[in-house]
Amino acid sequence: MTSTPPDAVRHTALDATHRALGATMTDFAGWDMPLRYGSEREEHLAVRERAGLFDLSHMGELTVHGPQAAELLDYSLVGNLTKLAVGRARYTMICDERGGILDDLIVYRLAEERFMVVANAANSQVVLDALRQRQSGFDAEVRDDREAYALIAVQGPESAGILGQLTDADLAGLKYYAGLPGTVAGVSALIARTGYTGEDGFELFVAPEDAPAVWQAVTEAGAGVGLVPCGLSCRDTLRLEAGMPLYGHELTTDTTPFDAGLGRVVKFEKTTNDGRFVGREPLEVAAKRAEEQPPRKLVGLVAEGRRVPRAGYPVVNAEGTVIGEVTSGAPSPTLGKPIAIAYVDASHSEPGTKGVAVDIRGSHEPYQVVALPFYKRER
Repeated sequence: MTSTPPDAVRHTALDATHRALGATMTDFAGWDMPLRYGSEREEHLAVRERAGLFDLSHMGELTVHGPQAAELLDYSLVGNLTKLAVGRARYTMICDERGGILDDLIVYRLAEERFMVVANAANSQVVLDALRQRQSGFDAEVRDDREAYALIAVQGPESAGILGQLTDADLAGLKYYAGLPGTVAGVSALIARTGYTGEDGFELFVAPEDAPAVWQAVTEAGAGVGLVPCGLSCRDTLRLEAGMPLYGHELTTDTTPFDAGLGRVVKFEKTTNDGRFVGREPLEVAAKRAEEQPPRKLVGLVAEGRRVPRAGYPVVNAEGTVIGEVTSGAPSPTLGKPIAIAYVDASHSEPGTKGVAVDIRGSHEPYQVVALPFYKRER
């Protein structure tokens, strides 16, 4: 396996495919990735109404295996991975000793003693280093498998019908946040019912050399129902509407899971390692603070006008006093108006709070405080 110089721009196995489709490419976490193929709005609505096809091969796959793999993960992450059944997946986080979030992750249990940890592209080396630093004393190994996989996602209400044409796997029986080995278009794949769009969908982990053939097969299978290739831009608006956090925006090392309203992922009741895990004590303090008197909360904001908020813009009250900060903002194709996620003072966090505005280049634009998510699909 060859390594890529740390300062080199990386290309996925589907790079030539994206360029042949006329994609607008962008540097994302050191990867040259498709931003869009045409209209961002049309790609977004295709996923909401039909299906979209994504290249997510920039994500980082790490394998943790051995007799104490589950115990190592229980110590390293905030979740209870010992309780995760084989074939299932779990959303969790890895925190530092202060309780700050290093990354949010999805962990798949592939076998009794083997797990796959999927990290965000920008943080995959940080997660790898942290797991290796924490593995001392555990009969388990951490393997860098970032070069071993390409990742293709099929998302949207038509995704099961499309993928069903290409696999004998029991998609109907595959639960949300579960994965199973199978074949797609004749090649081996891990088929997972996971995604980052707020829609039903699947993520396909395949060998890089198989990715172009799988992409083409899915494209042909979805042609009759309006599947389109989708870039990172619409993926961001889809996750924003679904209220899903993005690392570097809603989640940072200065943020605990409880600050982000995601305290449910922290499992204090672990029985492995005598209940110890990295960051436990400060997270217990954060949990108590969030329950008794949180200084700020994560909320949704919906514009009354047309101006779009961006990350870092101040949120102000009726007197013009800064009460928070936007972490993500964009026009919402589904709602037809600008939306944002923001941290605001707890006193202004209740849905329907009046007098809240976003300072957009000196102009205080009125916004309505709403509960997250902005959009939730019908099941």
